[in-house]
Amino acid sequence: MGIIQSFILALKSLLNNKMRAFLTMLGIIIGVGSVILIMSLGNGMTKEVEDSFESMGTQSITVTLTGRGSTRSYTEDDMYDFVEENRNVIEAYTPTVNVMATVRPTGWTEDLSTSISGVGEEYLTVKSYNTDQGRFISYIDCYAREKVCYVGAYYNSSEVYNGNAVGSTLKINGDIYKIIGVAEEITDATDEDSSDNFIVIPYTVALRMSRTGTVSSYTLLASSEDTVSQVKQIMLNELYATYEDEDAYSVMALAEVLDTLTSILDTMVVVIACIAGISLLVGGIGIMNIMLVSVTERTREIGIRKALGAKRRDIKLQFVIEAMTTSLIGGIFGIALGVIGADAAGDLLSMSASPTLTSIVVSVGISVGVGVLFGYLPAKKASELNPIDALRYE
Repeated sequence: MGIIQSFILALKSLLNNKMRAFLTMLGIIIGVGSVILIMSLGNGMTKEVEDSFESMGTQSITVTLTGRGSTRSYTEDDMYDFVEENRNVIEAYTPTVNVMATVRPTGWTEDLSTSISGVGEEYLTVKSYNTDQGRFISYIDCYAREKVCYVGAYYNSSEVYNGNAVGSTLKINGDIYKIIGVAEEITDATDEDSSDNFIVIPYTVALRMSRTGTVSSYTLLASSEDTVSQVKQIMLNELYATYEDEDAYSVMALAEVLDTLTSILDTMVVVIACIAGISLLVGGIGIMNIMLVSVTERTREIGIRKALGAKRRDIKLQFVIEAMTTSLIGGIFGIALGVIGADAAGDLLSMSASPTLTSIVVSVGISVGVGVLFGYLPAKKASELNPIDALRYE
């Protein structure tokens, strides 16, 4: 008896016992569906993390100087000289000085909650922002400590200056600053809590405002992803030569952080998928149980087939294929459940959670493997039945 004929007989057997077949498949359906759903959500989370880091710039390197009480220091001029000497691998850099200040747009009677940073003239390149109106802060603005600012699209919305932000003024800590440029919208220009609500001023002005006197944070932009590690290493060498103390500074590449987070997410997804896959084991045991029952119920049928010349391998093949067919059909239903569940979860969580071809192929392979593995013992038992005893079985 050929494989195709065994497959047809397996389908007929399943159709004759629809409810029992469905309950047998249920473990496989839930297991496969759960694995696909979890892997899809994991892929979606990884994609969200990668997109978030790409928006921040995976080529960027953050340098933080703490000093740790050292008498040595690394100044803005030192950093400028370092960058100019390594322009072949560094595309741009900017000092960053975060300040706490009150902000009040013209005509407002209350202060506005916003983010204020002091930066250098290459900040836009580092952050990959685009200018919608006006211009960005220049080297001269930083050198002369001009009280000018560059703002997010929120200030150009109807909520604040209604398209007339450039040329307008606002008060920062009571001092008047002129708006010289507006960035393009990033997320939602009308939302005060969005990424479009920010103000940047010359870092030299921010230093005076914060009263620290020195810059403790810089962001470097490597010329390509291939040079990130090189830039980080030469920066580490430069700072160690200055401080001779590794605790006096830290250099962090976003690309390395992304790799670490991605690795952690992948590991978590695999672990959770394996836990969900335990239901496949339960489903396999269910298949074995039903196949053993089926062998007992069809003992006379097996005896008749053997009496008519069926060999052991024919009987074994018939029951293995029947178990495999049960598992395969359950796997197909499980894939459908997983795909539908992934789409629904993706819409609910507002992220892309589409299953990959790999997860589907792996799920089908596992479901077929479970059928073969757990169907072999009942098939072996059926093939070893004595035809005379089988024919006498009531």
